[in-house]
Amino acid sequence: MKQTMIDLTEKYVYDQLNSDASGHDWFHIDRVRKLALHIAKEEGKGNEFIIELAALLHDIPDDKLNQEADEGWGKLDRWFQELKLDIDSVDAIKQIINTISYSSGQLKLPSIEAEIVQDADRLDAIGAIGIARTFAFGGKKGQLMFDPSLPIRENMTKKEYRTGKSSSVHHFYEKLLRLQDMLNTCTAKRIASERHDYMVRFLEEFKKEWDVRL
Repeated sequence: MKQTMIDLTEKYVYDQLNSDASGHDWFHIDRVRKLALHIAKEEGKGNEFIIELAALLHDIPDDKLNQEADEGWGKLDRWFQELKLDIDSVDAIKQIINTISYSSGQLKLPSIEAEIVQDADRLDAIGAIGIARTFAFGGKKGQLMFDPSLPIRENMTKKEYRTGKSSSVHHFYEKLLRLQDMLNTCTAKRIASERHDYMVRFLEEFKKEWDVRL
């Protein structure tokens, strides 16, 4: 029964997100799912069924992907009803999804499952994939690749983080380079180290090429 629910959810999420061009597509979801299950196995912690469903569904109510916040949560609730998932599992998954977002701030996470899914989502935001996703999202949003005249923003509200003027390169300094120190599990921290260093090297090369004098 659990595997059937996972298979149905996989198809549902694929249908919802397979055409996304902002870096929140099906392939992102699948990577987060695989990373989360890997972390759970390495740590020997967490309910893998809850982890997998939460990882699969974590972007369905994301306000970046819905016209209204309530619209996304409504889609999620309707899917749970169709799946006939028990109320305890629904509550656990919704708690995870509601607390793992970077834009939600440093909320106290409700469970080890939330820590694992958050780590997996953040790992997919850094490294080579993170670099690609950053420029994909910036282009989709109509954001400049880089503007050296813009300041690096600190201590932003959620509204400022979402709507304030910035650039794709600024996003590394405003969020991505901070993620390594915000992870929960030892497994995620080990994976993050190499990915973080790769981003640092990329930014060094980017700055060198940006300032080139021919």
